This record gives sequence, structure tokens and C-alpha cells, in this order.
Amino acid sequence: MPDTSPRVDHVVINVAEELDAAQRQYQKLGFFLTLRGHHTLGSSNHLAIFDNNYLELLGYEAKNVATIPVGVAETARGFSGLAFKTRDADALFNTLKARGVTLGEHAPNAFSRPVDLGDGSAPDIHFRTFRLDPGATPKRRYFFCQNLDPELLWRKEWQQHPNGVLAISRVVVEAKDPAASIALFAQTFGKDSIRDIADGYRLQTPTGAVEVITREAAATAFGNALPPRENDDDRKIALTLRVRSLVDTRQLLKQNGVSVIDKSATSLIVPANEAFGLALEFIS
Repeated sequence: MPDTSPRVDHVVINVAEELDAAQRQYQKLGFFLTLRGHHTLGSSNHLAIFDNNYLELLGYEAKNVATIPVGVAETARGFSGLAFKTRDADALFNTLKARGVTLGEHAPNAFSRPVDLGDGSAPDIHFRTFRLDPGATPKRRYFFCQNLDPELLWRKEWQQHPNGVLAISRVVVEAKDPAASIALFAQTFGKDSIRDIADGYRLQTPTGAVEVITREAAATAFGNALPPRENDDDRKIALTLRVRSLVDTRQLLKQNGVSVIDKSATSLIVPANEAFGLALEFIS
């Protein structure tokens, strides 16, 4: 029986054709980014690797503009994807399907890409993924990801960020009806995995929480740092990132000319217009 407990693996920021600009901006924000990778599916990316999860800037290069990769074209720009870890995508797929969870594929998808290790070598890293019901999550891509070559990703030298980020501690989703939105997670991971919080619900995992909150609560928490609303859909709006020293993070961001909102003595926010469509909250 595969492990069905929730664990955040990575988040996806869809930057479409602006991969070069996104790379520059996230380096300005103090993230160490991996060298550009190119998937067999046609998309390209840069990663910011943390202790137990990571951030992916996903887009495509100009040579692929005529055939925009599906993983980029099917999702909205900005904070588009949230991946949960799995050690066995095929077994988990079959378990969830037998439980009655609606999935987005007939079977897990397999793909790979070379990983430039910076030493002249570029071994292939392989993944298997499948989505939760896309009909229940319009423009909010939730999926499971199995990394078959984890040693090629979780490298200590890639986890040293000038801004001091250690891990993603929270994913924030804004919902018109948080109870309806969290139902997919309750069905997937079990009702015992969900906790009530003020103005919403929390899916707690060993590698970060996912909070689904009301629009009013989101406005109170993030104010003008939120991305502009394009439609009435639920949306992922923010990441909370744990850092070594908030003082050092603030100093680096201000030195780099990044707009910073001091929320409290233990929290600061970079607005969505500085981060390609999502608010970034840094906490100590």
C-alpha cells in the first residue's frame, strides 16, 4: 500500500515566454537558481532548491513559441502548480483511483530532462506525474510527482540562497468557498488531514502547509501585495518562506532595489508585481 499522506514537493510559477526575465528577477530576490533545464515535453525551467521542497520557474524558449508546451499552455501565468511528493506514482495512482478519487490522466506521465551539474556532465533526471481532477481545479493545477533520481536534485550546493531561504513553509490559496475548495484534498488525503483555521482550512504536511482561506482573509493578510484578479476562480496567491535571518533577508532585498512590505517584526512581504504573479512572505 503506497503512502497517501500529503507532503509538499514543489510549487510551479508559470512565466511562459519570460523565462529570462524571471531568472533575473528571482536572482535579484536572492534565490540561487539551477542552470536552465529542458524537458522532453518542450518546456524549460530554473529551480530554487530548499531543504525539503523547491520552487520551479517554468516557461519556454523562443524556439518553442510555435508549439507552446502543454504544461505551460494549460495553466494561468503566475502561481500555477502545486506538486505533492510520491515515492511510487503508479501505485498511488491505482490506490486513489480505487478509492474513487477523480484523476486527470489514464496513467502517470513519464518525462525527463538533462541536469547540468556545472562540471561538464548532464545526466538525465526522470519523473512520473499525474494530476488531481482538473475539472475540479480550473486553472489550479494540483499533481503528484515522483522523482526517480533524487540525488540529481537535492544537492547541498544548490540549497545555499543569498536571501537565506531554508524552505517553503506555507502555500496560500484564496477561495470563494474554502470548504468547497478543500474538499478535493479531504477526498485525496482523508478528512483527518484537514484542520479548521480562522477564515478557512489547513492541510498540514511535514514539508509545508497548504492553507485555503477566504478572499477577505487574503486581502487582510496581503493587501496590495496580491496579484490582480482576472476572474472569479479560486487561485493560489502566496508562498511563505522560512529564512535564517529576517534582518539579513530584508537588507539584501532592499540593497537589490526590491519593494518590501514590513508586515511585522517577524514577517516581510514582496508583492506579486515583483515576483511574477504571487506574493512572497518571508518569516524568521
